[in-house]
Amino acid sequence: MVCFRLSLGPGSGLLLLGLVLGAVSSYALELNLTDSKKATCLYAKWQMNFTIRYETTSKNYKTVTISDLGNATYSGSTCGDDKNGPKIEVQFGSGFSWTVNFTKEVSTYSIESISFSYDTNDNTTFPDAKEKGNFTVYEHVIFSIPLDDIFRCNSILTLEKSNVAQNYWDVHVQAFVQNGTVSTKEFLCDKDKTSTTVVPITPTTLPSPTTTPTQKEKPEIGTYSVNNSNGTCLLATMGLQLSMTQDKVVSVININPNTTDFAGSCHSQTALLRLNSSNIKYLDFVFAVKNENRFYLKEVNVSMYLVNGSVFSIANNNLSYWDAPLGSSYMCNKEQTVSVSGAFQINTFDLRVQPFNVIEGKYSTAQECSLDDDTILIPIIVGAGLSGLIVVIVIAYLIGRRKSYAGYQTL
Repeated sequence: MVCFRLSLGPGSGLLLLGLVLGAVSSYALELNLTDSKKATCLYAKWQMNFTIRYETTSKNYKTVTISDLGNATYSGSTCGDDKNGPKIEVQFGSGFSWTVNFTKEVSTYSIESISFSYDTNDNTTFPDAKEKGNFTVYEHVIFSIPLDDIFRCNSILTLEKSNVAQNYWDVHVQAFVQNGTVSTKEFLCDKDKTSTTVVPITPTTLPSPTTTPTQKEKPEIGTYSVNNSNGTCLLATMGLQLSMTQDKVVSVININPNTTDFAGSCHSQTALLRLNSSNIKYLDFVFAVKNENRFYLKEVNVSMYLVNGSVFSIANNNLSYWDAPLGSSYMCNKEQTVSVSGAFQINTFDLRVQPFNVIEGKYSTAQECSLDDDTILIPIIVGAGLSGLIVVIVIAYLIGRRKSYAGYQTL
């Protein structure tokens, strides 16, 4: 049996496997298997994508990312029997398949193995591939979970082997469901557990609800991207400052892009960018298309570790920020505030984002926010000047009339 390792940072770090489940339901894969009595025997909900590096006929290497799983099927998934344990089988795209096998002990169940298969005969996905055929990455896994618990891992975990990187996040899975009822007791992966190494969020105490904390220095600008089978599908460049309020205490944190992981997914009507760091379990930006010709920021979900060991979580799926035409990017260089709730807001700096129709990995022409549009100042200044002139004329007229009346006496 072989253990495998998962990278936890931008490209390194170790951890025993995780299968992964989730918080953004509109993008998750979900499977609810039932037995012959129509009782749930296996439940899973998760997100994943795959990056494959392959050699071309010209002896160069290309990389393709598989993230569009919208057409996934689950043929072959089973509750198991006396000889074989439960199994999840997922088929998607052109020749891709993913399988997870489970085993059971007396008081625990295990994620026993994971395999991922892809077919380089698909010239659309793997143009000019030197080696043609079906390839499988397979590993035995040592990872046990209490029998009555559901496994949860919202954090991003990455498995790398044989030129394939598998990214998992937002995972909830329970095999051998007891009495047909999915457990509410969670067994957390290590990255979701509060750790003493978590960077503390330093709070600023407010003397009154109307007082604001001392401004922190401007955050560093980070560049984030999401890829699919067609290449880069989402681009974002921004400095991020998070502000949350609890019991009249405001905590402010600048996101450091150098220590922040990112992942996401792209679909025809929606796109997701997820950020993840040592003290941020996840920060999701969900974009949507409206009226078939514009995009906007529709949803923000956040979950953060606080220095006292608790978790701060907020979600809002009814936002309307960063509106721009499809085929363009949205840009706002000046500081802008995204109000997620009364207790949480995001300040952005030097923002530019394009969640749809990215061509050759580059931003399209930007629509600037009103804060950046200096031309709007001209009519404001002219209007203010004209208004002032009119006021002066009216005052002068009234004074002149008073003097005229004072110059005549009744005989």
